[in-house]
Amino acid sequence: MSITDPRWVRAISHPLRSRLLALLEEQPASPVILAERLGERLGTVAYHVRLLHELGLVDLVSTRQRRGATEHFYKARTHPRFSDEAWEGLGPVAKQRILTSSLARIYEWATMSAAAGGFDRADAHFTRSPLRLDEKGWTELAKATKKWLVEVERIQAKASNRLDGNPHEGFDAGLAILLFEAVPLSSAAAANNSQGPHRRRRQRTAPVGEVERS
Repeated sequence: MSITDPRWVRAISHPLRSRLLALLEEQPASPVILAERLGERLGTVAYHVRLLHELGLVDLVSTRQRRGATEHFYKARTHPRFSDEAWEGLGPVAKQRILTSSLARIYEWATMSAAAGGFDRADAHFTRSPLRLDEKGWTELAKATKKWLVEVERIQAKASNRLDGNPHEGFDAGLAILLFEAVPLSSAAAANNSQGPHRRRRQRTAPVGEVERS
């Protein structure tokens, strides 16, 4: 699902809505179940799930009776992606909100999976690749990442077809791709050291706002 309108991007860039989408991609759930998992108020979760449904990002897939009320179960249609134009149309504050939340989700996802042995396979992969590019190189690399995403979708579709007859053979896998203009780690370390130990201690304990891009 490609999102081309910046207003839509802003609509789904709330940290809780991002988290709800991630959970509903994995399996159907009701606002009651989601509220219990996230430790949030049911009314707040129900409001955000309803908004995601109105945006067409989640589908109502089933209902059941629970304590005299009807419980609604939702499932995400697919993970939304922003077009280049929609991303460019966002202001810097909205971009920072989206990025911070998304990076927090990726960090949580990867560290929990690592603790459970998610990187134990011989062909598991994790790489950090600092590069020095010109504009042409950046454009070529950006196009390459999009081709890789198309290939990922092709592999996923073929796996889904095979699993239709053998669902017990399936397992969850994670893939995160980041391409960004980088601040060199040496520059970041030098700036951090120049602030002195007292300033660094204050930075580590300062609260961090959560924000996002999916």
